[in-house]
Amino acid sequence: MAYTLTNLQDDIRNYTEVSSTVLTDAVLATIIKNTENGILRSVPTDQNAHYATSSMVAGNRYVTIPTDLRSINYAQLTDSAGNQTFLEQRDPSFMAEFYSTPDTSSVGTPKYYGNWDESFWLIAPTPDKNYSITLAYNKEPESITNTTLPLGAPTSTTGTYLSNKYQDVLLYGCLVNTYGYLKGPQDMLQYYQGQYQNALTTYATEQIGYRRRDEYEDGMIRQQLKSKPPSSYGTN
Repeated sequence: MAYTLTNLQDDIRNYTEVSSTVLTDAVLATIIKNTENGILRSVPTDQNAHYATSSMVAGNRYVTIPTDLRSINYAQLTDSAGNQTFLEQRDPSFMAEFYSTPDTSSVGTPKYYGNWDESFWLIAPTPDKNYSITLAYNKEPESITNTTLPLGAPTSTTGTYLSNKYQDVLLYGCLVNTYGYLKGPQDMLQYYQGQYQNALTTYATEQIGYRRRDEYEDGMIRQQLKSKPPSSYGTN
């Protein structure tokens, strides 16, 4: 069963046998959001893959980071002729040594990028002209607790990628956090911790295992079987 916010809240209360007077909607919204964040940080998924185009401005060595970015996968530069090259990620300290004169009179084709702060990337060399830059990154996913999303987006009534396809991971994670909030009983907390870890492991196996494989390139997955050598048959 795919989860909406309402039936996920109902299941959490039913599994824990605790009413809405204790597990209010506000309390469960925090528990669910914390669980979603924990899963997000544990396993990179296709749910969060996103691509966006930004612009480098001539003479400006800073590029604005998308507000929904959680982590970058790669950055690709496109020049006026349509040629594309990948920028290499480096620490700002490396770029400071590589490019020690980052003023507008010392410019060139950008080669490196790196994190400057929570809002900007640093580019080196400083762009000599305007360039288009394609960003492939993992974005902040929509939460099932969000009831104010734009029309057509996943909502609390239609569910999300996680709640619609991987209900066990979300439910067991929420139950772990709920029993922690309720402070017991410990045997149930340990049970659901085990269930959550099992669900998270199989979720990770699919997301960063099966979904990253190609049968033609990687071959079929095979289980190694133990068998006797032919010379052993017919002997006592």
